[in-house]
Amino acid sequence: MIVTYQPCSERLAELVRAVRPQLTALLIVDNGSDFDFTDLRALHQCEVIELGDNLGIAKAQNDGIMRARTLGADYVLLLDQDSIPAPDMVATLVRAHVDLASSEQQIAAVGPSYVDPRQGEAAVFVDLDGLKLRRRERKAEDKVAEADFLIASGCLIAMSTLDRVGLMVEELFIDYVDVEWGLRARSDGYLSFGVYAAKMEHALGDEWISFRNRRVPLRSPLRHYYHIRNAVWLSRQSWISSSWRIVLLVRSLKQLIFFFAFAPRRFEHLRMMALGLWHGVRGRMGRI
Repeated sequence: MIVTYQPCSERLAELVRAVRPQLTALLIVDNGSDFDFTDLRALHQCEVIELGDNLGIAKAQNDGIMRARTLGADYVLLLDQDSIPAPDMVATLVRAHVDLASSEQQIAAVGPSYVDPRQGEAAVFVDLDGLKLRRRERKAEDKVAEADFLIASGCLIAMSTLDRVGLMVEELFIDYVDVEWGLRARSDGYLSFGVYAAKMEHALGDEWISFRNRRVPLRSPLRHYYHIRNAVWLSRQSWISSSWRIVLLVRSLKQLIFFFAFAPRRFEHLRMMALGLWHGVRGRMGRI
């Protein structure tokens, strides 16, 4: 399933060509784009669900999951329009899921190792070690890495797991949807794993800020609103661990300070992040 919003036609066509041969059926769920899907429907035999408005990534994912359920799917693959999977990514993920499940572990999801081609290095999987997010650097013998959550794009989830853990929280709209689901699944005893042999290209944001030999994705003030709001909301959920609650709040504070200090239009970023903080505390959710 691909979730789209005002996609680039060339990039979306490249994604469909890459992933369609790997799937039994392909769904595109569109969040109210001004885009003509006629050629993609005809050339690649994909089904397009047009929501007619931007209802958020969680709503789009849930509608796609429910449609996949009616089609009898055993697994759902979530994809963003900014990703390009390797030719064997899906098969590699399915094999990893089957192997992990055979060890009697409850599997939340498996996901690929992805690279932003503009940055060049593979992203690492993370889990929480005390009050610190640990970057799981790969050792030579590692095939998978346990992670507290996975990014949504490239994530393979068994339909039976979705039946037990539940769907995405639509009130989040965008940002932290995948984090919330992964942590909620983990609280129910389901583990997520990154699969090193599964490869994908994935673009994180349109701009970057260089800071201490790292490149930090720069999103719009509106996206930073959702990021702060949803992190604060998530920290207030009854099922989340105390460690994660502290980490979410500290990271939100650090982001607010960092983007106010270094981002262009810093007062606009500050205004929207402060509003997100207030709405997160008040529980004002959904689309702003």
